Amino acid sequence: MPARVYYNGAQPFICFHIVTHLIIHRNSYTTRGEVEVITSVHADGAGAALRAGTAVATGTAVIQAKRGIGDVVWHLPFVRAIASVSAGNQVTFLAPPTSRAKDLLAAESSVLETIYFEHAGSEFKRGINLIRLARLLRQNRFQTVWILDRTVRPAIAATLAGVPERIGLGLGRQSLFITNSGIDRSHFHDHPIDWLRALMAEMNVSLPSTEPALKVPSETITAISERFTVCPRPWIVLGIGALHAEREWPHEFWVEFLTQLCPHSSGTFFFIGGADYTVRAQSVITQSKLSGAINACNLSLVEAIALLHHADLFVGTDSGPMNLAVAVGTPSFALFGVNPVLSYSKFIHPLTPPGGPTPGGMQRISPAYVFERVQPYLARLNSRQ
Repeated sequence: MPARVYYNGAQPFICFHIVTHLIIHRNSYTTRGEVEVITSVHADGAGAALRAGTAVATGTAVIQAKRGIGDVVWHLPFVRAIASVSAGNQVTFLAPPTSRAKDLLAAESSVLETIYFEHAGSEFKRGINLIRLARLLRQNRFQTVWILDRTVRPAIAATLAGVPERIGLGLGRQSLFITNSGIDRSHFHDHPIDWLRALMAEMNVSLPSTEPALKVPSETITAISERFTVCPRPWIVLGIGALHAEREWPHEFWVEFLTQLCPHSSGTFFFIGGADYTVRAQSVITQSKLSGAINACNLSLVEAIALLHHADLFVGTDSGPMNLAVAVGTPSFALFGVNPVLSYSKFIHPLTPPGGPTPGGMQRISPAYVFERVQPYLARLNSRQ
């Protein structure tokens, strides 16, 4: 019975005999007149392809398979580092559509183009998505692909597409489909950010900083400033939602925290999180009696980023809005109840439960503790107004 390849050692995504068939019969996917690229899984990059007298693509692609907005943010310094050693100091960025990467990177000079691809789904759907990604990579004739995760499917797709240089972490079965050595297996259980730090070192790519320093369109910054110009300072932005339910802070905790914090601020509270959180935000505003608070959940993503750019303080969950606040240099008190604390930015002020993040940890971060951490900082902001 054919063996199966497993994604991250757990969920099966495609039968191994299908992948083998596609690699062996890759010529059938080559359009008429194209020169077939090198077929060896373990070629040593573009140099090997050239020595073999084969055609190579032009340009560099960076594949980021995670689906969150925040994932794009913290990957950005690594994308810039890769672009700095790529032709024209630019790359093409590939990510799932849920990442909103096209909006986030619209003003990013190191990214020539952002292309969406689907990555998740059932075993069958993942196989179909793999073939579609391979076709996309082949159509764009990339010479180099960087895979910023240990997932194996993009590496297989790049192999099927005939990309000569396939750079990845090489943890697990991905090592079979990349052309670099990969990082040491001792990093297997590290945070993904540390994987990428190790990969940059292994590839001798300079990483000046892990601060995202997200670029925001100047016209949007100006428009948001003018829209809320009458709102008193300091501006405190609150991010009450999260991509995963287990990362959300209980509704009643938000009400208790803000009821306690409100008398200590002479500024304006803004709520963001997208349209799905409009009703919940309004409920928190009403129950905590926040006079003058603004429910800004209806802002577009870029408008919300511009608001965070102007904000004096962010308080919220480990989420996309938190990563966006950090990305524009806004001090952020972030509740890490479940996942490990992110350490890529000096603007992250982590709030964790006793004993550290664990399953169910958000319920163990008390409103009183959050108030004790946030109030002194807010007092300093009030004194500057």
